Amino acid sequence: MTAPTSNDPLLSPFTLGKLHLRNRIVSTSHASMNDDGGMPGDRYQAYHAEKARGGLAMTMIGGSAMVSRDSSWGGGQLDFSSDRIIPYLQALSTRVHDQGAAVMTQISHLGRRANAFHGDWTPVIAPSPIREVRSRGFPREMDRDDIDRVIADYASAAKRAQDGGLDGVETLCGGHLIGQFMSPLANRRTDAFGGSLENRARFGLMVHEAIRDAVGPDFAVGIRLVIDEGTPGGLTADDGIALAQMFEREGLLDFFDAIYGRMDSDLILSEDNMPGMFQPDAPYLTSVAHFRKEVTLPLIHAGGIRDTATARHAIREGIVDLVGMTRAHLTDPHLVRHLMNGTEDHIRPCVGSSYCLYKKATCIHNAATGNELKIPHKVTPAETPGRVVVVGGGIAGLEAARVAALRGHSVVVLEAASQLGGQLRLAARAPERANMIGIVDWRVAELTRLGVTVRTNCYADMDDVLAEKPDTVFVATGGLPDLDQVEGAEFCQNTWDFLSGAVPPAAEVLIHDGTGRAPAPSCALLAAKSGSNVTFATSDGVVGQEMPYQDGTGFRKRFAEQGVKILGDLDLLRVEKEGARLKATFVHTFSGHTHSVETDQIIVERGTQALSEIYHDLKARDEFAGALHLIGDAVASRDVHAAIRNAYTIAMRA
Repeated sequence: MTAPTSNDPLLSPFTLGKLHLRNRIVSTSHASMNDDGGMPGDRYQAYHAEKARGGLAMTMIGGSAMVSRDSSWGGGQLDFSSDRIIPYLQALSTRVHDQGAAVMTQISHLGRRANAFHGDWTPVIAPSPIREVRSRGFPREMDRDDIDRVIADYASAAKRAQDGGLDGVETLCGGHLIGQFMSPLANRRTDAFGGSLENRARFGLMVHEAIRDAVGPDFAVGIRLVIDEGTPGGLTADDGIALAQMFEREGLLDFFDAIYGRMDSDLILSEDNMPGMFQPDAPYLTSVAHFRKEVTLPLIHAGGIRDTATARHAIREGIVDLVGMTRAHLTDPHLVRHLMNGTEDHIRPCVGSSYCLYKKATCIHNAATGNELKIPHKVTPAETPGRVVVVGGGIAGLEAARVAALRGHSVVVLEAASQLGGQLRLAARAPERANMIGIVDWRVAELTRLGVTVRTNCYADMDDVLAEKPDTVFVATGGLPDLDQVEGAEFCQNTWDFLSGAVPPAAEVLIHDGTGRAPAPSCALLAAKSGSNVTFATSDGVVGQEMPYQDGTGFRKRFAEQGVKILGDLDLLRVEKEGARLKATFVHTFSGHTHSVETDQIIVERGTQALSEIYHDLKARDEFAGALHLIGDAVASRDVHAAIRNAYTIAMRA
């Protein structure tokens, strides 16, 4: 256990404008998709109140909260365009303040990023009629009436935030309307709002002047500012500094929230704005440090800062004044409380999987996040502690054992392999997914701390389980690669053997993906990097159908770089041996035509087939009167979050 220290820079207080904050850790604005028709109802409030209860200084709501009716992307945003939101904000701010934290909101107009085919079906507006690839709308150029209307909408939205009891607002540049005016890539105007950097900044300055007039001097106002678009022809680092200094001279702001890059496409957003598993941790801190030297206002930054050591470094070195640990709080909303209690080593780690962007706002290995009204974060003690046996030490088994031990049960885990972790340990063998091992390592450490008995190399049968005299049994035996439906399966290898290194890559490799998940693409990259000529055939229309967009685009980019050939919409019919070669025959989903590929090696991914024999054996034994639960992939082939959520919710009742 790490002893708490009074000189931890993360726990030092800070004053932002007139707002006093209890420490330096914040959760920045993001679209959690927990709203009720644009309103922050009970589910939304509970999500943010939990983080406040966990000790952070400030939670920021309303990622891309709309200031105008023509700023909708189709649902999932808070709607600040009418007074209807004020009572919801009053309830939310009271709940957060009662826990000792501050709360702000982001307000924004999407500009060309809006959806013209939603809500009132209003046209998309922008500084210039330049289409953004990701949002796909064709905007019309704003006239002066549009400009004046939207400026007034910003001021009204900020006043609603103030009337709702919030502590401040921030606007958003990036790919949103203010940033579109600023960026030469989106602004080709020739009037007073285009051309020079000063002219392109004019709209943003006018917005903030109107906001300050509406809320007065004591309400915190900031801007999430792009400090460098990182693209030829876009805003440079020098431009970012110049823009910041313009705002500082006007005296309209209390802080900057520094962001990097652009949002114009899934690839650009993934590689240069919201770092996922293909990017290193905290990739923009160097750019933020350069920006910090040239500005005087307090500075917030959130961008892949997943651990307290990196956050502490950013504060201690003066790179930022407040550090955004947004996805880290999705993983562990009690992160700051652990720092305060001297239990920093108990913090559940963010592994950067971007699952929270796929199933918003759901953490890959925290079942309760975003589900606070149904699933509690705190594990409650069992009324009558007993003896629990968990058969299988994969991720579902580890979670069941952890929760059962926290409830006060005596727990033993029986695992057939030499190490705990199951499929997830195998998945982490792929370099791009190496951080996933943190999901396993944290639970293994928790089991050690909680005194759980773990027996590896123990292929348990029914008698082994009964010998433990359990009151409750969790069968978490997982599954095995499912190739049973493949004609010619004896000529194929599975992704497990390939990822483990048990099967080396051949000169020519064909990989067929029938799931849209990560194992098959991971194998493709491993083979390509080893020098193999790789063909990737998928049953889906795109690579990574069941992945966060960040991961899917990351794999597609690296496939292109490595020369991996992609064949889509193909279902595998059969595999045959033809001399020294193999032939795979596919049928095209849409045309019905067959297509054959000859190669040296075929790897097939079709999920897993459940291993549940011991469950059925125990269920049939009359002398076992205890509770019996089947969890994880021993039920059906699913993803990490599904397995953890399944185990957590059942173990909370055991």
